[in-house]
Amino acid sequence: MILQALYDYYQRKSASEKGSIAPEGWVCRGVDYAIIISDEGLFNNIEQRFTIEKNKIISNQVFLPAIGKQAMKHTNSGKDANLLWDNAGFVLGLGGKGQIKVASFIQTINEWFDVPSLNDRALSAVRGFYNDFDNNRSRVLAFIDSLGFSKDFEKRDPIMAFCLLGDRDYVHTREKVKSAYELKITNVDPNAPRGNCLVTGKANTPIVLNETVIKNVWGGQSSGTNIISFNKRSFESYGKSEKAGENAPVSIEASSAYTSALNYLLSSAQRMQVGDASTIFWADREDPLEDNFTALWGVADTNKDDPDRNANAVNALYKAVEEHGRKPALGEETRFYILGLAAPAKARLSVRFWHTGTVREVGQRIVDHFDYLKIDHSERDREFLPLWLLLESIALLGKRENIPPALASEVIRRILEGLPYPQNLLSLAVQRIRAEQSKKDKNTGKSIPNITYPRAALIKACINSQYNQRETVNVSLDPEEKNEGYRLGRLFAVLERIQEEAHRDPKTKQVTINSTIRDRYYSAASAAPVTVFQTLLRLKNHHLSKLDRPDQRRNFEIQLGSILDGLPTKFKKQLNLEDQGRFAIGYYHQRQDFFKKREKTTETENTQPEIETGAQGELL
Repeated sequence: MILQALYDYYQRKSASEKGSIAPEGWVCRGVDYAIIISDEGLFNNIEQRFTIEKNKIISNQVFLPAIGKQAMKHTNSGKDANLLWDNAGFVLGLGGKGQIKVASFIQTINEWFDVPSLNDRALSAVRGFYNDFDNNRSRVLAFIDSLGFSKDFEKRDPIMAFCLLGDRDYVHTREKVKSAYELKITNVDPNAPRGNCLVTGKANTPIVLNETVIKNVWGGQSSGTNIISFNKRSFESYGKSEKAGENAPVSIEASSAYTSALNYLLSSAQRMQVGDASTIFWADREDPLEDNFTALWGVADTNKDDPDRNANAVNALYKAVEEHGRKPALGEETRFYILGLAAPAKARLSVRFWHTGTVREVGQRIVDHFDYLKIDHSERDREFLPLWLLLESIALLGKRENIPPALASEVIRRILEGLPYPQNLLSLAVQRIRAEQSKKDKNTGKSIPNITYPRAALIKACINSQYNQRETVNVSLDPEEKNEGYRLGRLFAVLERIQEEAHRDPKTKQVTINSTIRDRYYSAASAAPVTVFQTLLRLKNHHLSKLDRPDQRRNFEIQLGSILDGLPTKFKKQLNLEDQGRFAIGYYHQRQDFFKKREKTTETENTQPEIETGAQGELL
């Protein structure tokens, strides 16, 4: 199914958008330098064909002849040159096995263009260059040194191709040369192995023995990796030993198509990194979701030219889903594919996840995901939380490299399949909250919120998705919620607020203590309430006595009473993981509600002390 979908995508792109994907027998790769030669084959000049952006080399991407696996990855033999282009080792004989490589380069030209009727002056010039190779090579190396290119050649093995003096395009693009090459690749060796292609279903068709490698998969070899390969006898079929390609017969045509499609997608904007999975996506016909899919997950929200792309893409998807039914806003029949690839074995690819559905189904699942995440937050916070921010919020030290490798791809898979979020996602969020209960700002020494907007949203999504209901946990404060964990979280937030008000300077309106009960008691209160709440309720009497305004004390007492009314007479010894998550949501909702009350009316502002706010719009 995966290879068939990639094969179909290749057919669509090559048919409808000529030039966007390499045709059969060609590969899209970057050329770094062009060697300019005269009609007589004499070296004339060398041109840099790459640019440097932010200290990164951006090579000039062109279509190059792909006569075998070496188009993406060479063996160690030095005898597998490419046709009319290659790295400096093959073109100029630099580095190890230089003589063998140059001999292979010359032999390849002669084998592929051994046609008496082919009369092209550029091809003759290339042959002339190698007839006087030693002199031409000396001139090229001297020129490279004079232009300051030597360091680049020492650091890497740049890709080189030939141009005839006066031409801008390369020799392999000239009409006669190109036609002769394409004619030859259609004439299959009559002795080549044949079989029934597992991708197209064609019978008795030439089978590929060595597939083109796949590049740009995170964690894979820079030289490329294989998606289908056999490297041990135990993997081979009976009677097919040492005939790797015949163990999983795929036609040369199909192999060229799906490997070209994979390499194209992995180097395009239809790619994003999800944990350790290099994720690509496409539709079976042109659809806006192909352009907006990365923005939906927040991958492109660092784009300075369009900082609101994430929000705009999600809003557009919401609108399309809402309009569906009144008019065909989302494609009913258009299939959408998402493929996550990883390279745990470096040289071979592993499928992390594979999802297929209609554009409407995929769009609805993503909308469901953002609905699950909806929770009260500050106006300064982004409306739609990107996946990377959610995962960073539960990672140690807030660093992406500390996110469990397979977690992100598992989250994406479950979202797209409409399944509950992974259970360890809730566990990691609760653990981070407890671990950072007493975290302080290094500059001010003040407490940093441990229940942030992304963490609260993630906990809410985990719980609601478990029950497949959007309102198991509400978006905002729910005074009627009877769950003990949720009520205890609210109670803890009110007790902390009383402590803050008892230590608020009447002149500056600032809280004068750097630590609250959260710094000392949050972990125990959220896991084993019986151990701390009796102490906290006694402590609150001391704090209430320090409040100057009777109406403020009365308001707090009413609030405490309404929360305690819904709690049992005895506190629980232990809260399970889900209730610890509900505790965090109750605390978060209550704190957010304090903030909203302060801003509601002028009358409220006169009766409520000014509250200091911190990061994420949280209350300190």
